Amino acid sequence: MFKKIVEDLLQTALKERQDLFLIDFSVAADNAVKIVIDGDNGVLVEDCMFVSRAIEHNIDREEHDFSLEVLSSGAASPLVLPRQYNKHIGRNLEIKTLDSQNFEGELKEVNENDVVLSWKAREPKPVGKGKVTVTKTAIVTFENIKEAKVKIKF
Repeated sequence: MFKKIVEDLLQTALKERQDLFLIDFSVAADNAVKIVIDGDNGVLVEDCMFVSRAIEHNIDREEHDFSLEVLSSGAASPLVLPRQYNKHIGRNLEIKTLDSQNFEGELKEVNENDVVLSWKAREPKPVGKGKVTVTKTAIVTFENIKEAKVKIKF
């Protein structure tokens, strides 16, 4: 019952802020609530506070003893929803597929079914000695993505 109350409050908050969306939600046996959110334009501390207050201020502490943790999907966290990819266009991604292929390249395009990655590779010249730099492209469907992570450069 407590989980349903929190879930309803969370959905109401996310309807109010359509730029935010849910990545993970759990309630442990001791009523420890953990919510992971992401946003179309990233997530600020104020966004986490908004969700936290929308839940915490609407539950009677006398009736339910709980802890609440609201956090954003971290930079090193895998991308789990297609909606997360759009804000990463132009960044480098590492994608592992269900059929054991690995791709690493710049995210060029995202549509409703797949993503397009592009990268440069050195290949032998068709004629003669030496190598030439070529641009490679891969189209990966969302249903074939096992794991996708943004590659962070320092």
